[in-house]
Amino acid sequence: MLMLKKEFILKKIGQVLLHTLFWSGVLLFYTYFFGYGSNDIKYVLSFSIFLMPITIATTYVSIYKLIPDYLITKQYFHFILYSLYTLIISGYLIVISVFFGLIYLSHFKYDQMPPISKSLFFVMIGVYLVTILVSAIKLLKLNLKHVEKTSKLETKILEAQLKLKEQELSYLKLQIHPHFLFNTLNTMYGFALKKSDKTPEIIIKLSNLLDYILYQVDKPFVLLTDEINHIKDYIELEQMRFNDTLNVSFHIDTISDMTKIAPMILLPFVENSFKHGKIKDGALNIIMSISSQGEDITFNIKNTSAERILEGRGIGLNNIKKRLELLYHDNYKLKIDDTADFYTVNLILNTTNHFVK
Repeated sequence: MLMLKKEFILKKIGQVLLHTLFWSGVLLFYTYFFGYGSNDIKYVLSFSIFLMPITIATTYVSIYKLIPDYLITKQYFHFILYSLYTLIISGYLIVISVFFGLIYLSHFKYDQMPPISKSLFFVMIGVYLVTILVSAIKLLKLNLKHVEKTSKLETKILEAQLKLKEQELSYLKLQIHPHFLFNTLNTMYGFALKKSDKTPEIIIKLSNLLDYILYQVDKPFVLLTDEINHIKDYIELEQMRFNDTLNVSFHIDTISDMTKIAPMILLPFVENSFKHGKIKDGALNIIMSISSQGEDITFNIKNTSAERILEGRGIGLNNIKKRLELLYHDNYKLKIDDTADFYTVNLILNTTNHFVK
């Protein structure tokens, strides 16, 4: 509290010194301006000093009342009205200053008055030139302050929107985790009951998926090759569970090692195909393909289905749609065909300008 008070006092002292220095400069300007063509320094200095309160008052009314209270707030009628009042009063005082010079300084000897000081027009120019100059500086300062304030406000709004999207993304990612854990643990439990020799292999695959879910998924994006490898791990886990009742075709074409993708974007579609796919003619058929060309990633998955899947049904389907909108916005195309025989997903991602950088 004491520190703030000290800073406030120092700031005020600095302002007073700055204003004093400025008005001292104006006084020197007046002395030079009104002394043009005259050697009577005493007259010119006295006249300039008499004119200073008029100039200071007019200027301060303009920069501390008219501009901030009426012009900036767009109260143009009041601004014009009170500016007119200020002009009339200051003009009247300027007239008095000329008479002051004539009566008290030159003792009614009009010819002995400095040329500029006896001209009401030039005296007004001197006063209003200072007022207009200071007002312009004040207006520029207020505009710069307004621009800075607006910029800070826009930055805060963008930061708030960014945090909100990040929180929503984190929430959506957390929703995905239990589904993978549930299915993979369920599979491992089944093999453990059978005391299968494949149980250690399942544990390895599960550990890979857990590493991906717990650590990699928190990254803004991962290599597409990593996403594909974990899709392969998931498929192998499901093949152990389905045994001979599963036919999976996964075609991978032209995948660049530099292509990146938001984590856990493709895996839920794969999981849905296993969970909601139906065995027909003794097998669940799943056909997948993925390719990347330039900035575009194309992913297709098709599985046999015995009944139509209602919109929103399936693990994380709505979740994934929300994440796609947040991460890729207008840079993706998602097409889902749900027929009596097949459930097909076609996804095209453009990774040029998605949300996560």
